[in-house]
Amino acid sequence: MEPEERKMLKKTLELAQENNKMLRSLKHSLFWGRVVRGIYWLIIIGAAVGIYITIDPYINEAIDTYGSIKGFLKSIGDSFRK
Repeated sequence: MEPEERKMLKKTLELAQENNKMLRSLKHSLFWGRVVRGIYWLIIIGAAVGIYITIDPYINEAIDTYGSIKGFLKSIGDSFRK
């Protein structure tokens, strides 16, 4: 093997090792990015469900109150029509 070929082979090996390091780093970063994104969405969905569970009784009470007021106003309107 000639010295020039040996030099090129060594350079190729160094580049391959450097590429391998970078690819491992990218793979590691991608994994942790996915983990963080999953946790982010779990927090968003969990907060939305928690808010819904907390506000649901108040919304139902408001709907019931609206229905009773509507019925009351309808009965008043019916009594004036007679």
